[in-house]
Amino acid sequence: MKFQKIEKIQEGHFISRYDITYKTEDGKEKVYEMISRDKDIKTLQELNRHKTDAVVVIVEDEARERILLNKEYRMAVGGWVYNFPAGLIDPGETPEISATRELREETGLKLLKVLDIIPDSYSAVGFSNEKNQCIVGIAGGTLAPSDSSLEEIEAGWYTKEEVRQLLKTQLFAARTQAYCYLWSRDTKE
Repeated sequence: MKFQKIEKIQEGHFISRYDITYKTEDGKEKVYEMISRDKDIKTLQELNRHKTDAVVVIVEDEARERILLNKEYRMAVGGWVYNFPAGLIDPGETPEISATRELREETGLKLLKVLDIIPDSYSAVGFSNEKNQCIVGIAGGTLAPSDSSLEEIEAGWYTKEEVRQLLKTQLFAARTQAYCYLWSRDTKE
C-alpha cells in the first residue's frame, strides 16, 4: 500500500475523524476512515507518532487471588461491558501517575505496587491510532463509587472462578477479555 494523503473530516472535543487516501498494490485508490486523539495530523509520520494517550490498569488484590474489573455502561455499545480501569494520561503525568489517579478516581483503590509495565499497544487498531500502556500491579483499600458523574462504573474484585463464569455470560472489552481468559485458566487442565 502507498500512502497518498490524510485529511481531517471532523474535529470533536476528544477525537477527530480523518480520511486516509492510499493506493493498493494493484493501483486502486482507497479511502480509510479513522479516528484519533490527535487534532492535527497531516503526514504519515504524524499518523505514526509515538505518543502514549492512555493507561490501562491491571491489578490484583494483595493476596493475589482476585482481579479488579470495572463493569461500565458504555454509550458506544449502549450497554454494560467489563473492562479494566483506564483513562487518558493528563498533561505532565507519567503513565504510572496516571494509573494511580485513574484507579483512585474510578474505584477508590490505591495502587500499592507496580509489578510491570506493558509497553505501548493500540486500543482499536482497526479504526484508531490511540496508544495505551498497561500498568500491572497490586491494589488495596476499600472500593468506592467513581468520583465522576460522567461515568457509570461498578468496580469489583473477582476470583478466577467468577471470571470464568463472567466470560461465558457477559460482554468484555477485547483486551480485558483476553487477559482475563488467560489469568483465570485452570492450569491443571
